Amino acid sequence: MFRRGTLRSIHLAGTVWFMLCVGYVLVLALHQAGVRWWVVFSLSGHGALIVFILISLYLFAIFRGVSSSQKLQLEHPLTSTGYYTGFYVTTPFLGGLAGCLGMIGVCTGVQQFLLGVALGTLGATFLVWVIVDPTAGVLEVVLSPASRKHRAARLAQAKAARESRQKEQGRLLAEILNKEQLEKEQWAELLKPEAERLAELLTADKIDFERAERQAADIGVSAWRTGGVGCMRQLREMAIQICNQRGRGRASVDYISVWWDGIGNWRNPSLHKTAKP
Repeated sequence: MFRRGTLRSIHLAGTVWFMLCVGYVLVLALHQAGVRWWVVFSLSGHGALIVFILISLYLFAIFRGVSSSQKLQLEHPLTSTGYYTGFYVTTPFLGGLAGCLGMIGVCTGVQQFLLGVALGTLGATFLVWVIVDPTAGVLEVVLSPASRKHRAARLAQAKAARESRQKEQGRLLAEILNKEQLEKEQWAELLKPEAERLAELLTADKIDFERAERQAADIGVSAWRTGGVGCMRQLREMAIQICNQRGRGRASVDYISVWWDGIGNWRNPSLHKTAKP
C-alpha cells in the first residue's frame, strides 16, 4: 500500500501533528486556568526541548520498526501488513478529521473548534497507539499456533546465537591469556641475566648514578624492543624480587621507574615510593 519511505514521512508528520495538538491543549488549559500568556510561553519554551527529545527517541524506535526489512509476518499476520501500518501512522490525522467532523454544527468559535480537533487527535492516537496496537500484537501471537511456534523458534535461534558468541568470546579470551602466559614464561628465561644486572644496580652500596642510569636505560630499551611495556614491567618485577631474595629489601626509591621514564610508553608513576618499615 505504502512504501517504507512514505510511511516514515507520514509517521513523522503524524507525530508532529500529535505533539502540536498536545501543546495546544496544554497552553489553552493553562490560559483558561488564569496563567498569564508570558508565563505560558516561558513554560512552553522549556517544555518544547523536553518534547523534542522525547519525540526523537520515540521516532528512532518507531522508524526501526517501520523501516525494518525483517517483518515478522508469521508472528503478526495482521499488524505487519501495509494496510495496517498505513492506518497506524495516519491515526493522528484520522483523529483530527473525526474531531473536525464532530465539531461541525456544534462549536461556537474558532477556539472551541480547534480544541475539538486537538482532542479528537489525542483520543484517537492514544486509543490506537497505546491500546489497540499492543493488544492486537499480543492476540496475534496468543491465538495463532503458527505465530507461537515461529516466535519460540526465533527466540531459541537468538539464544543459540548469543550463546555461540559468548563461547567464541571466551575462547578468544582464553587464547589471549594463554599467549600472554607463554610470553611471560619465555621472557622469564630470556630476561634473567638482565634482571640480575638491574638487581646489582639497585643493591650496590656505592653506585655511579649516571653510569647506572645509562646501563639501566640500555636494559630498558632492550626490554622494550623485546616485548613492549609488558616485558619491561616483568623485568622490573624480576629485578625487585631478586633484591628481596638477597635480603636487601626494596630501595627507598624505585630507581628502575626513574631510569626508564620516557622509554617507549613507560612512564614513572611516582618519584618517591617509600618502602614500608
